[in-house]
Amino acid sequence: METENSKANIPEKIIMRKWSPLSLLHEKIDDLLWLVFPELCAACGKALLMNERCICTHCRFHLPRTRFHLLPDNPVVKHFWGKVKIEAASGYYYFSKGERVQQLIHQLKYKGRKDVGLLTGELYGYDLLNTAPYSSADIVVPVPLHPKKLRKRGYNQSDFFAEGIAAAMGIKFGPHVLKKIDETETQTRKHRFERFENVNKVFAVNQVSAVAGKHVLLVDDVVTTGSTLVSCAEALLEIPGTRVSIGAMACA
Repeated sequence: METENSKANIPEKIIMRKWSPLSLLHEKIDDLLWLVFPELCAACGKALLMNERCICTHCRFHLPRTRFHLLPDNPVVKHFWGKVKIEAASGYYYFSKGERVQQLIHQLKYKGRKDVGLLTGELYGYDLLNTAPYSSADIVVPVPLHPKKLRKRGYNQSDFFAEGIAAAMGIKFGPHVLKKIDETETQTRKHRFERFENVNKVFAVNQVSAVAGKHVLLVDDVVTTGSTLVSCAEALLEIPGTRVSIGAMACA
């Protein structure tokens, strides 16, 4: 039974929420703006509900997740066999041309939807948090862009994916650990061997103390042949005591 004494112990703000005319007006304006200019799902383009963030609930459940982080010998890790020594590798989504995952990455990479990278990184990070060997990672390091391309685009899409992972896992985020020391041509239309030749020895470690003796989770937006990630991993592994695992937002 509730007594006067028990009521006295409950903060007043819990007993009664006070609304000011100004706060009510702001809430009504927000509701109206949402109806007129709804935020769209970055994957399917449909209007989000007010409690949805970046990706609609339907897409959250139906986007093709690989669950490769649970499979030690998955198709992604096989890209690196015989090329570079890594602890593990996986991608969060399957990538297919013309499908929703491609749209998701396009929104992140070319439309300024940085929230896509942050949210997807968080979701992926929660999966990795309790999965060895990813769970022992000390720092998340994104594949860098060349300074010229970074200035042109304005941001590195992999930074936001990496930041989301680091936040979910409660570990460090190292956006400046690696640097790209040579500008390369786009990888999009290159064959497998040409991709490896194109990125050979073009990355260097910019912050040695951040990764020395550490387990680095190296991440990129999409892994296809793995050539860019191999080059980055080689640079990291030149630092004594460094171990590398690899993650990607999607794998083709």
